[in-house]
Amino acid sequence: MRIHLTSVFVDDQAEALRFYTEILGFVKKHDVPLGEKDRWLTVVSPEEPGGTELLLEPAGHPAARTYRDALVKDGIPLAQFAVGDVRAEFERLRGHGVHFTQEPLETGPVTTAVFDDTCGNLIQIATQAQ
Repeated sequence: MRIHLTSVFVDDQAEALRFYTEILGFVKKHDVPLGEKDRWLTVVSPEEPGGTELLLEPAGHPAARTYRDALVKDGIPLAQFAVGDVRAEFERLRGHGVHFTQEPLETGPVTTAVFDDTCGNLIQIATQAQ
């Protein structure tokens, strides 16, 4: 068994696609229309194009919005992405205007930082010391 797909809820799929590809550096994998405005829209890491897909899922359902908003209010990230160097990625993303709610923080062998993805979510990036 392996993880094939996970998702983040987004307010605007077009804006989410722009942020996740142009700012974070993911690449679009699937873009399938679903009705008038929604799409099955996934991105993947360019380092693992056959790896786990991230679904940019519309947050239209009231339960999804409530859940996501409660996480943001409490400062809890919805997802975590591995990066080679949190501090370098923090500087790169901050240079693109990304707002961080937690600057790089070392907690034992792991360094993390948390940012707002502009789509309604907090995302944590992490590096584990070798």
